[in-house]
Amino acid sequence: MIEDDRAIRTGLVDALSYGGYSVLQADRGDTGLAKALHASVDLVLLDLILPGRDGFEVLEELRAARPTLPVMVLTARGEESQRVRGLKQGADDYVVKPFGVQELLARVEAVLRRSPGRPSDVRELRLPGIRIDLDERRVVHESDGSSEELSAREAELLRFLAIHAGRVVSREELLSRVWGLDSKVVQTRTLDVHVARLREKLRDDSVAPRIIRTVRGRGYQLSTTDSGP
Repeated sequence: MIEDDRAIRTGLVDALSYGGYSVLQADRGDTGLAKALHASVDLVLLDLILPGRDGFEVLEELRAARPTLPVMVLTARGEESQRVRGLKQGADDYVVKPFGVQELLARVEAVLRRSPGRPSDVRELRLPGIRIDLDERRVVHESDGSSEELSAREAELLRFLAIHAGRVVSREELLSRVWGLDSKVVQTRTLDVHVARLREKLRDDSVAPRIIRTVRGRGYQLSTTDSGP
């Protein structure tokens, strides 16, 4: 997030963090560019009017150095000429202020889905000591060669978490995208039951899980490394 207005930046960082994203932030074009070039980031949210370096300059350098990195322009400059310039320089989306937080989160998710660096689907998943064929719905434990069969819903839940590996996915998003349920209307613990079953089949410690982690008050996160919580 490269935005010099502190109030706007803080509000958007809070909203993105609540949505499950880990956010680096900068209030200058030059420092923001440095972070975007040297940190492992999936998306850049870029204001145009910035101290240090102009937003268009930052966009140009990002495109030259990291051509597949998604960049969304967030700006009060809504003139058609500015939008055309931003899109021609390679912006993946152009959002004019003011905008709603829910709209922004939806646009972020849409840009990430179509990003070349973000897989649109996962058919096979490899975890430490485990191989999972999501099409065949089978978990194979390499230590002893034993296997477990996944239900169709378990496989879809694991697939969705794998597509968004590393991100905290909210309960509401999982219920909506995997089950087609509106959590505001339907109260169900089916998600918790399916996560518990998946952990059992993955031999993931239910007390201190390392694969499907519970982030209290926010949702679940799939970790593809064998690191502790």
